Amino acid sequence: MFRCDVHLGEHYLGLVNQRKEFDMAIEQEKISGAASLRATRTYGKFRCHNPTCMERLEPKAGDKTIKCPTCGMEYRVAWVKDGFPRIRGPVWDVNRKIADEAFAKKMKEQKKKEGK
Repeated sequence: MFRCDVHLGEHYLGLVNQRKEFDMAIEQEKISGAASLRATRTYGKFRCHNPTCMERLEPKAGDKTIKCPTCGMEYRVAWVKDGFPRIRGPVWDVNRKIADEAFAKKMKEQKKKEGK
């Protein structure tokens, strides 16, 4: 039983030491954890909502729509305030066209497989 207690104590000390190292890294830079996360935020940009794409999009001020250069999806843009855009929703006719083309391509490939 004594050996088990020693082992758990060593594990606990290892976690405490890791925490101290993390705290020391923040203290060396003299910034808080929240401030370090704030530095990674991007204002004026958002990501494409296509789950296979996730490209970062940056509309110009006042734009009503933006098209993803990677996947071709197009979105309506709402401006919460100056320099702070949000995706309002997809441009339906453009996205339906992309979906129809992808579906037709998939059906064509499926017919080829069935024909073999």
